[in-house]
Amino acid sequence: MTANDSDLRPAVESAVPSWRGGFGRLWSAAVVSRLGDGLRTAALPLLAVGLTDSPLLVSLVTAAGFLPWILFGLLGGAIADRVDQRRAMWAVDAVRCALMACFALAVWLDEVSIALLLVPAFVLTTLQTLFDNAATALLPTVVPTASLGRANARLMTGQTIAGTFLGAPLVPLLIGLSAGLPFAVDAATYLLAAALVASIRTAPRERAPRPPGRTLRQDIAEGIRVLWRDRVLRSLCTANTVVNIGMGALIATLVLHVTGWLHAGHSGYAAVLTAYGAGSVAGGLAAGRISELLGRTRALVAGLVLQSCALIVLGTVRSLPVAVVVLALFGAMGMLWNVNEVTLMQERTPAALLGRVSAANRTLSTAGAPLGALLGGAVATAWGLNTPALAAAALFACGVIALLPAVIN
Repeated sequence: MTANDSDLRPAVESAVPSWRGGFGRLWSAAVVSRLGDGLRTAALPLLAVGLTDSPLLVSLVTAAGFLPWILFGLLGGAIADRVDQRRAMWAVDAVRCALMACFALAVWLDEVSIALLLVPAFVLTTLQTLFDNAATALLPTVVPTASLGRANARLMTGQTIAGTFLGAPLVPLLIGLSAGLPFAVDAATYLLAAALVASIRTAPRERAPRPPGRTLRQDIAEGIRVLWRDRVLRSLCTANTVVNIGMGALIATLVLHVTGWLHAGHSGYAAVLTAYGAGSVAGGLAAGRISELLGRTRALVAGLVLQSCALIVLGTVRSLPVAVVVLALFGAMGMLWNVNEVTLMQERTPAALLGRVSAANRTLSTAGAPLGALLGGAVATAWGLNTPALAAAALFACGVIALLPAVIN
């Protein structure tokens, strides 16, 4: 057992977070907000397809959701460490509510265009860079340290259920009633989430006096230095970036893999997406127990190994039932990764730096996704529709290697 696991293993998962008080409200806000996100992210592409038949223009709507993390992710983390995280979160959600309400009105009035679709995609994600980093820093103030693992698992599982199994399937029904309805409901979820977060009562966090003339650039640089100097966090960030390149390659070409290589059609694609979502929920429910048995870093390594094996099977076995099973496993291990990644970040980072360190990790890993999407398209064009899954398997194996310094003394 390594030093970093020996002090985490016995206690990390022994405490169950209480639903009373701050955590219950934070969980409810996160789940309600993700329900709205699921509605919006499913409805925007459908709206775009109705406005243009250009694949490039439609893809720009998705790309607009990646770009803010690359441009403003580090800045969002620095601001999150300077302000009251709770107030920042409810204020951001209030702004997002107003933005989505205006957009829903534009859709109802039939005043939308592709250019207008880019605005909510870009602005909402820009605001999310502050919201997500503030949320990561707020959670340790509402649950004990020993409860962080289970708290993160419950948060992510609830969000997955809300976004995947409630939000997205409701979109066709809501659009059938009115094209602007998914966006109006999204605005309402932001308003409710803002009210829930505003009602959380936490003790003010003690902050060290800020040196006069301290700039945001210096704050950002400090967060990057802390991330780089911690062996476990550095390995985690490196692995996360490499793995996200593989995820980008897989996600960008999965529809082609299923409909073209497996010849499973749209129903087959829906089946593998459902299996992935169900696996993610199962992984969230089991993450606490697995982490307790293995320790966080060992659980991360084991999960990546299983994901690499699943991708190899996906890229070599031409069978829809097999694809459904392996993507369920892939989703479960992905949730195990997400829970332990965030929890390790919260446990190992000084509270005053958590927003910046989290932002540095998110920004680097997010940048890998569009790069992977380009890689997946190039590999599929050159060597066949199943090869992006194999390329992703190789990248996940590289992620295992990148994590080894966190496990080995």
